[in-house]
This record gives sequence, structure tokens and C-alpha cells, in this order.
Amino acid sequence: MSLPSAASRAMIEQLIAFDTTSRNSNLELIHFIRDHLAGLGVESELVYDPGGAKANLYATLGPTDRPGIALSGHTDVVPVDGQDWSSDPWRVVERDGRLYGRGTCDMKAFIAICLAFAPRFLERAEQLPVHFCFSYDEEVGCLGVRPLLTHLAAKPVKPRLAIIGEPTGMKVVNAHKGKLSQRCSVHGFECHSSLAPQGVNAVEYAARLITRLGDMARRKATEGPFDPAYDVPYTTVHTGTVQGGTALNIVPKDCSFEFEFRFLPADDPRALLAEVVGYAQEELLPRMRAVSPQAGIDFEELSAFAGLDTPEDHEAVVLAKALSGANSTTKVAFGTEAGLIAESGIPAVVCGPGSIEQAHKPDEFVSLEQLALCEAFMERLCDRLAPA
Repeated sequence: MSLPSAASRAMIEQLIAFDTTSRNSNLELIHFIRDHLAGLGVESELVYDPGGAKANLYATLGPTDRPGIALSGHTDVVPVDGQDWSSDPWRVVERDGRLYGRGTCDMKAFIAICLAFAPRFLERAEQLPVHFCFSYDEEVGCLGVRPLLTHLAAKPVKPRLAIIGEPTGMKVVNAHKGKLSQRCSVHGFECHSSLAPQGVNAVEYAARLITRLGDMARRKATEGPFDPAYDVPYTTVHTGTVQGGTALNIVPKDCSFEFEFRFLPADDPRALLAEVVGYAQEELLPRMRAVSPQAGIDFEELSAFAGLDTPEDHEAVVLAKALSGANSTTKVAFGTEAGLIAESGIPAVVCGPGSIEQAHKPDEFVSLEQLALCEAFMERLCDRLAPA
């Protein structure tokens, strides 16, 4: 089995040591990357969040007057709270040919290998540059990449294409679903449960909406549209949380729930949302307000990101296949920043080490074999920048 280089191993260990859970600042890690690149003579641009506590990093290795290949990834990770880890999640531990730690798979290992290869990229990128795009807050709705893309749109030169290193087993992903998530808040009218007909039961009306969403989910599963290339070949509709009520003997005044659409490119998530909102406004609200004029149903967007659908014959796909040694592409149900990057005018694919099945779990890991394959990918990229 091939093994990753000592440089990549060391960089992975350094990046994992930063607790960049999305609720925290990522500036310590970003400044570490900035200083590492500065030591190589590369200037970084930082794009901050409104509060200045987080930042994206953009850097160009090679000529800055022409578009090149962007290597992109997010610096934040999901929480470890309540998870049963067998080792310190912020310290890399090797066992059985795997590196364990929060972010080893999703997706600091990819960023670390990019940084380990930075000297090689600088040696070879005389004609075709490499761009690093490292974002914040991907795990909470792909938030950070948006101001970064706004920043890039104003630049005279932006990347020619992007490779996002989310865990795909180093397979080339040219398409993934988009996501639209919402919080629905139902406001009823409370009273003693012995007088239930005089109240408006917010839990009951929320349940009606959740049932409607379940009906939509079953309809999508049976009627489509379908794309068999996806592991889940249709748009899914899912309710994830419900909160409401205070006591059994009180008709509940308030209930809220969160739901999402993970949609195929052939589906319009706004049309699906309009169906739910229409049912609420036309069917449920009149019944609620017949009892209490103050009753209401509100919808709030939590997150939204575009799907990805890069054509098989596009330069970005052809290049990624050549770099990975793959003869085919695949499509996945999970979302990435690639959809937003492509929507901004930078063609994108997804290809990175590790498996999404290991992401977000206790004892998250990436195999040494996957890291070696990612390094082989970068070696081929070096050859593309300037053939030896």
C-alpha cells in the first residue's frame, strides 16, 4: 500500500489541532495558512465575515494575470459534542492504516495535501496558476463561500475551473443535489385542554403540515423525476425537528419544525415550497383564524444552496478524470460548495480523499491509501502545470 508523504502527514496533524467547529472562529487556522504561504512568498487575500471573527482565504500560486485551477475546501468542522470518541478528536491518531480525528475526512486532509504541495505548485506554475480557496461555515449552510465568490466576481481574473476536495473516495463527482431548508412556526391559541375546541392547537396544525410534507416525499419517490445515477435517485423531502407544547392539559400555542428539500437539478425547490406554503395559507389558516384571528403560520429560510450538474465533456470533468485516473464520473446526494461556485460562473467538480460515510461521526477517519491517491492526483496536476 502506498503511503502519504511526511509533509502531508505533518500538515494534517497541524490542521486537525485547530478546533474550527462552525460555532468557533477559524482565524487561528486561517492565519496559520496565510503565514505558511507567506513563507513561500505567496500573498493571501482574506475575506472576513461581517463580525470579523471568521475569514475565507484566497491565494494564487503562479502568475496572477491569468485564470488557473482552483483547489477549494472548507475549514470548519461539525461538533464532537455528545459523540463517543475513542481518542482525542483534535489530535491525529493512526490505527490500522487510518488517521483518526475530527476533520481528517471532512475535509482538512485535502487542504493539508494542497498546502504540502504548495512548493511543487510554485515550481511548476509558470504558465498555469493554482488558486487556493479555503472557506468558513460550509457545515452550517455554505455561508462563507458566498462572500468569497462576491470578492472573486469583482476581480479582473478569477479561476478557470474549481476542484472541491470533499470526500468522494477520489472519484470524480460532476453532479450533486441542491438543498433548501426551512423552519415553519405555527402560532395557535392556548386554553385549558378541557376546553380544547375554544383553542387553536399549534401542534395539531403543524402535524397536518408535516403529514403533507410526508405525502410529497412519497410522491417524489414514486413519481420522480428520477436520475438513476444518484444513490437516492429522486428529490427527498424530510422533516428533521419538531418542538411545541408546554403541558398536556394546555392546548399548545406554539409549535415549530424544520424541513428540507434535497433536490435533483430537474426539480424546482421553490415550486415545492410554494406547494407547502399554499396548503398552509389556503387550507389551514382559514380554519385557525375562524377560532382566533391572531393565529398564523410563518416560514423562514434556514439555508439554500444550488445543485451541481457539470456536463461530462466539460474541461473541468475531463481534467479531474485525468488527474484521478478515473474513466467515469458519479453523482451524489450530499451537497457541497461546488454548486454555488459553478453558479457563480466557475465550472466545478468534486473530488477528494475519504468517504462521506465517515464524515460527522465519532472516530472520523481517512485511510492512508486515500491520502496517497490524493497525492498522486496532485502529482499529476503538477505535470499538467508544466510538463517535465
